[in-house]
Amino acid sequence: MSGAKEQKASTDIKLQLCGVKKSFGGNHVLRGIDVQVPKGKSLVVIGGSGTGKSVMLKCVLGLIHPDHGSILVDGQETVGLAPRERDRLMRKFGMLFQGGALFDSLKVWENIAFGLIQGRGMERKAAKDVAMQKLAAVGLREEVALLYPAELSGGMQKRVSLARAIAANPEIIFFDEPTTGLDPIMADVINELISKTVKHMGATALSITHDMASARKIADEIAMIYQGQIIWHGPVSKLDKSGNEYVDQFINGRAEGPITDDIKARAA
Repeated sequence: MSGAKEQKASTDIKLQLCGVKKSFGGNHVLRGIDVQVPKGKSLVVIGGSGTGKSVMLKCVLGLIHPDHGSILVDGQETVGLAPRERDRLMRKFGMLFQGGALFDSLKVWENIAFGLIQGRGMERKAAKDVAMQKLAAVGLREEVALLYPAELSGGMQKRVSLARAIAANPEIIFFDEPTTGLDPIMADVINELISKTVKHMGATALSITHDMASARKIADEIAMIYQGQIIWHGPVSKLDKSGNEYVDQFINGRAEGPITDDIKARAA
């Protein structure tokens, strides 16, 4: 009976990092990351600049090879995968990059369909049909499809980037600072769209941000990374009563507190 329970528990976890470490020379960025994301849930990892959020995300995507530790997707070890296996794994992923990262020389629909055409060999007509569907899903009119990124507002570019991220109906979607460069109202609009889209697709989401309004809006669970380790992880409903003084200082944006004290101590 206990074995059956353990098996069920493991299949409920879509993404898991165990003891992940990464250093660049003498700079120990990740010092043993332990975190998991349940299937169909949205985890937002918060933390200040230079705490290891982006390095952690790049390790999951295989852009950086961790020095130590395990990264499991659907229970499968992904560290050290051969290129062909890595390509198959990447089909499960969708990504909304910080700043959008749209191709200036491609029309909007071509940006959305890029991975379908270049990565999966889909015919352009079929890929355009998918792109038009996703464009509608993020609330943009069909005439936008023929525009270039430079002709779009920042908010529209974010919507196009989200459409590209969901074009192949990924199982896991990654969001890298999704509201960077947006005014507070447009940021809220994008956060609401991300939340609704992820839930509608039944996808699992992993986001990194230092924007607390965004974190609260799109998260089911929040984890805080500090000095290369996860120091708190819990449901968003318990964030304000975490009992962790580092989390409390960060989410309230206070100048004084243990984070500031640590910075002063290292500088001394």
